[in-house]
Amino acid sequence: MTEVYLTSAYLAPVEYYAHMLAADKVWVEQYDHYMKQTYRNRCIIAGPSGRIDLTVPTVKPDVPKCPMKDIRISEHGNWRHLHLYALESAYGNTPYFEYYRDDFVPFYEKRYEFLIDFNEALQEMICALIDMQPCMVRTLEYIKEVSNGVLDLREVIHPKHDYTMEDEVFKVVPYYQVFQEKQGFIPNLSIVDLLFNLGPESLLLLKQSINDVED
Repeated sequence: MTEVYLTSAYLAPVEYYAHMLAADKVWVEQYDHYMKQTYRNRCIIAGPSGRIDLTVPTVKPDVPKCPMKDIRISEHGNWRHLHLYALESAYGNTPYFEYYRDDFVPFYEKRYEFLIDFNEALQEMICALIDMQPCMVRTLEYIKEVSNGVLDLREVIHPKHDYTMEDEVFKVVPYYQVFQEKQGFIPNLSIVDLLFNLGPESLLLLKQSINDVED
């Protein structure tokens, strides 16, 4: 059985979903100390002028080192409307945006209290759209060093880390992007970029995105 440890993530990148698909069991870490500027509350999409960061605002924890499971979503500002508008602006002309749009809207209308619950609900919906059935469970405690043979990507899949240097299993498989002629192909964006551009073919591309570690 192949197992992988991942952080909770908001509309995680293609790399994250490729590992989810490849693993027999996925552990989603909920006892790690929450850190800003990570995929826990941020995703990266492609707009007409390049990369766009979308960040879910969070309530400042009462303690310096707060576990991810206790992080609450802030109601400050109009972020839900802004995120949905950004998705519509970036992907309104993609082949599959109109097909999937109504699946996303409810997540930007309902108010989730905890970030991890919001991330998980979105993730389950996206997996269903892609036709993925990963075995996903939340961790029961924080384990600093996982067992031999278990892939620990909790600190590897990160917007500020170079996946080409740190993740030998993931490989970029280019696909059609709506702004590609203007700015070239942008790799490892949020899973929504793949979904809205490729639709049902997303599953095949995710399968192709994992190297055989025995090669």
